[in-house]
Amino acid sequence: MTSLDRKLLRQLWKMRFQLLAIALVIASGTALLVMSLTTIEALEETTAAYYERTRFADVFAHAKRVPEYRKREIGEIAGVRLVETRIDERAILNVAGYLEPVVARVISLPDNGPQLLNALVIRSGRLVDPTRGHEVVVSEPFAEAHRLKPGDSIEAILRGRKRTLEIVGTALSPEFVYAIAPGGLMPDDARFGILWMGRDALSAAFDLKASFNSVAVSLLPGADVSDTVRRLDNILAPYGGIGAYGREDQTSNWFLESEIAQQKNLSRVMPAIFLAVAAFLTNLVMARLVDTERREIGLLKALGYTNWTVGWHYFKLVLAIGTTGVVIGSLAGAWFGHWNTELYTKFYRFPFLLYRPGPVAFIVSATISLTAALAGSLTASYRAVRLPPAEAMRPPSPPSYRRLFTTRFAFSGPDEPTRMILRRITRWPGRALLTSFGLAMSAAVTIMALQWVDAIDTLAETVFERGQHQDATIAFDELHPLKAVRDFENLPGVLSVEPHRYLSARISRGHLTERQGIIGVPESAILSPVFDVSRGRLQIPAGGLVVSRKLAELLRIQIGDTVVVQLLEGHRASFSVRVVQLFETYIGKPAYMEMGALNRLAGDGRVASGLHIRMDAADRSGLLARLKGIPGIASIQFRQAAIDTFFDTMGETIFIFIGFFIAFSMTLSVGVAYNSIRIAISERAQEFATLRILGFTRWEISYILLGEVGLLTWLAIPLGAAIGLALAWWMTSAFETELYRVPLVLQNSTYGKAALIMLASVLVCAAVTRRRLDRLDLIAALKTRE
Repeated sequence: MTSLDRKLLRQLWKMRFQLLAIALVIASGTALLVMSLTTIEALEETTAAYYERTRFADVFAHAKRVPEYRKREIGEIAGVRLVETRIDERAILNVAGYLEPVVARVISLPDNGPQLLNALVIRSGRLVDPTRGHEVVVSEPFAEAHRLKPGDSIEAILRGRKRTLEIVGTALSPEFVYAIAPGGLMPDDARFGILWMGRDALSAAFDLKASFNSVAVSLLPGADVSDTVRRLDNILAPYGGIGAYGREDQTSNWFLESEIAQQKNLSRVMPAIFLAVAAFLTNLVMARLVDTERREIGLLKALGYTNWTVGWHYFKLVLAIGTTGVVIGSLAGAWFGHWNTELYTKFYRFPFLLYRPGPVAFIVSATISLTAALAGSLTASYRAVRLPPAEAMRPPSPPSYRRLFTTRFAFSGPDEPTRMILRRITRWPGRALLTSFGLAMSAAVTIMALQWVDAIDTLAETVFERGQHQDATIAFDELHPLKAVRDFENLPGVLSVEPHRYLSARISRGHLTERQGIIGVPESAILSPVFDVSRGRLQIPAGGLVVSRKLAELLRIQIGDTVVVQLLEGHRASFSVRVVQLFETYIGKPAYMEMGALNRLAGDGRVASGLHIRMDAADRSGLLARLKGIPGIASIQFRQAAIDTFFDTMGETIFIFIGFFIAFSMTLSVGVAYNSIRIAISERAQEFATLRILGFTRWEISYILLGEVGLLTWLAIPLGAAIGLALAWWMTSAFETELYRVPLVLQNSTYGKAALIMLASVLVCAAVTRRRLDRLDLIAALKTRE
């Protein structure tokens, strides 16, 4: 071990707490980066392996009733490898002990041979026996929500007929990694489930013998998905096809891919914040170290040590700090990544989890973290390298003092200790600004995290409370004439009823096309109107299309433009319509028309595809019992259930997210505050010793030292609020998808909480470092060489 290495070890031990504070900031950035990268890697690897093992389809399509012989024509489409036809219908379940009716999708299994595509992963029990038409396999999340197991029975209404079905197994499917009910926003396993039955039994129940209404297709490598979708649409169009779509538009896969994309956005910005502050802290400490070791640097060079050797010595100090931070951050990030990935499995149901992070995530994280630390030390190391020995042996030139205007006008009133604080800040404004900026970043990260609570509350209030007033939404399995509305109005417990119409469509303008349904509502809709987040309920015009801002952005349209609408069901009418109004919504990208006008264009007469209803709470249980037995109902969605599910699902993830970032932001503020105070003590030890000898008390000395940090902390609060607002804006923009727009909302209490958290961190550092002032050796401090 060389003499410089022994000197390095002594420095590391002497400055261990300061360096550990910097290392923890580096560790925070490294942990965030490792967590994000390993989570992305695990989700992508698990998804790819699951899809491959279960032969997840590339293209999906649905229709009303297609003869089975058309399967051969589908298989002859260029690029198609496998075709599997099936029956996919809806049912209402009556689960023992559960008051509300449960919505289910019932999908057929092949009677002969295994599934070619979207193969089930049996979790318990077995597959159905084709010769026993009452057997079903149920989705594992649904079974867990109702504590169902093989051998139990459930009642189902299949096309108006009540059937008792025996559960013989539970399973997971690649098609329902993220299983949400039609019209739902989030998984609700208690109110929505998947059932798989034998093909013959299901075709008999829905009168689809020798026919199918759903098809899944896998393609050869390199096949054109869009061309396959177009050809498949042409084949299914005469049979009520409602538009084929690729894997990227399949609901479950779309949610999963969106989550991975959001993780990638998160990995780009958050680690950068912590590593930028770590670079600032490294520069602060190294600059002070070089200043205090001028004489030693001069002696080293006079004894023959080269500039490279001296520079490498200080670089090794930074490498030791950075390596410590990288090791701590990598271990913490790997644990956080595994925990974060397991958290995702509560929402995205996989039969297995492949969390086996490779070296790439750790190498990338370590490289970026060490680069940030070394970049922070470049200026100080360069000064050490360029310092001539003769100049280094002399004390540094004292700063040039002059009477500033702030001294004349602002410092005439306060007492002497306060003037010392203000004078030091104004004479070194750059250093003060950097310290405030570091503290402000910790407050900004907290504000960005807490903003999600405000945003989620606002989103729920706007969508579910201000924008919707129905208690339940009923969807029919087929179109019903409007006169059927009166049958529901007469049900006991129903206070009011409002019909609606939904049509699958493709909306085009020029070369841009979006697959988006059109919702028809009455002109004076009240229960579920067209609702703008800033203007409230909108009166829908008698003609024309009312388009959400997100859909308008995707199609690049504005008010007055004309779009082409191709309906994908019924008579598959095609027509041009003018955009008459735009509105802002936080959920989806809907398009609306007045219900009568939409029915006329579709050519179906006065019909509805569903109802919104308001219920009397006193008669709720009786009405629910009646709804379970009414034929023709495909699904029932309850507004309060959607609110509860939304908060249960978002609440857990949001509070975990907030907990992460509050812990990291406190590490940030502790690292900045502790190093600032320790450096101030080192720089001003002689000054404080002189003041003590002149009669200043310990508390007055503490006030001079900590008052400076306290003032910079207060100055960091408005700066942190501004940076936090900018970060919150960036996060809401980065997380905007076609499904959700997170509103930028920041309550005053959010700013207050962030400020209190930062102040608490600084106070802890102040209490710890003040003890060093009490133990200050006055004689040794006065002997310090200038």
